[in-house]
Amino acid sequence: MKKIKNPWADKQGYRCFGCAPDNPIGLHMEFYEDGNEVVGIWQPRPDYQGWIDTLHGGVIATLADETGAWLITRKLQTTAMTVRLNLQYSNPIMTTDHTVTVRARIARQMRNFVIVDIDVLDSAGKVCSHAEATYCTFSSDRARQMGFTGCELEP
Repeated sequence: MKKIKNPWADKQGYRCFGCAPDNPIGLHMEFYEDGNEVVGIWQPRPDYQGWIDTLHGGVIATLADETGAWLITRKLQTTAMTVRLNLQYSNPIMTTDHTVTVRARIARQMRNFVIVDIDVLDSAGKVCSHAEATYCTFSSDRARQMGFTGCELEP
């Protein structure tokens, strides 16, 4: 796996809840490229629990959506808007786990719509949630207007 360089890191006003490293209440996710997948790595904290020691379902949805968006950014070299996120929760993730791993891959594309399959795994590698997300990709001109110039791997 190779770490993906955050293309927004130096952008004025960048405070994404999912991936901005300087957002004090954010998730601070980091992403890696692994073949045809983008992998999000995150360390849970008690601040994000729903029930005692159990990760809040909304945070799980954010982890899935954020990783899917980074897949679009890295693999298609553009930005996108989430149109739909269908998430199935099958097992809890504990806030006491040392790592949550999120794996996203492109399932299919139809013009500017991209369907992404996403798995959220606990620290033991068990799939605890699965999502299918639909993203509407922006044209390269629109992405550039948003400040996107490309998404590269770290050296």
